[in-house]
Amino acid sequence: MSEELPEVEFQRFWRRLQQLGLNAYEARSYLVLLGHPRFKALELAARAHVPRQKIYDVLDSLLEKGFAQVVQEKTKLFSAVEPSLAIPGFMARKRHSMEHALTDQGRIGNALVDDLKEVYSEGQGGRGTLDFLRIVTDPSQTGAEYRKMLSEVASEYLEFSRPPYAVDPLGEQLVKQARLRGVCCRILLEATSWDQEHRQSLEEYAAAGVEVRQVDSLPMKLAVFDGREGLIALLDPVITRPTWTAVVFNHEGMGQAMKGLFEEYWRRGRGMAPEPAGP
Repeated sequence: MSEELPEVEFQRFWRRLQQLGLNAYEARSYLVLLGHPRFKALELAARAHVPRQKIYDVLDSLLEKGFAQVVQEKTKLFSAVEPSLAIPGFMARKRHSMEHALTDQGRIGNALVDDLKEVYSEGQGGRGTLDFLRIVTDPSQTGAEYRKMLSEVASEYLEFSRPPYAVDPLGEQLVKQARLRGVCCRILLEATSWDQEHRQSLEEYAAAGVEVRQVDSLPMKLAVFDGREGLIALLDPVITRPTWTAVVFNHEGMGQAMKGLFEEYWRRGRGMAPEPAGP
């Protein structure tokens, strides 16, 4: 292997380069190049233990990724690009590629949502007996359901809020937007000590007309929209790591029952305590 690196160090750097994104042959070849000024392709294959038939593909890839360079064209010789240039450049190109891919996937995903919504609606023509209830365990899906209903609420939004949050209601702009549309917004928080950021959010909510109270404890997480649809999130009592399972409902009777529960706790609630004065 490389004359400059002890075997233990070589193996350690070899693994780390693979974690970065090089394959095993590429990582080994780059480490060998680092320890020598230049190599012919077949010389490098022998030193790096890369099959002769693969070394040109490996070098082409290292050139493309910015880890190697050609230092003589007539009889091609290859050398390593300095790590302080190779690695940041590779990461920047990789980040740009990922961002571009995510942008494309996001565009495809948004178009697919619109197309598949029609398929879904047609498929729901024969409704089952419990189609008004759905169980959601993924926090990101719970957050998406919450934001969708909050963006569409027309008259009233009620919430029991306690951590951990899929969406922190005190950091959600859709609440203020709902209030601007004339929606009655009331949030009941489980009592805790509030940091400066949350206290500022509470002041902004109060200025916008959002009503907020707190109680010592809440039995569940709950959001009710227009007295008909919403989410109930219950803490799983079986496993040790706190996990919430959400039930999404669209049922007038369930909505009214949950609204009655909210009103009972709301009557027990108290206003938010002012921030303690400094010394």
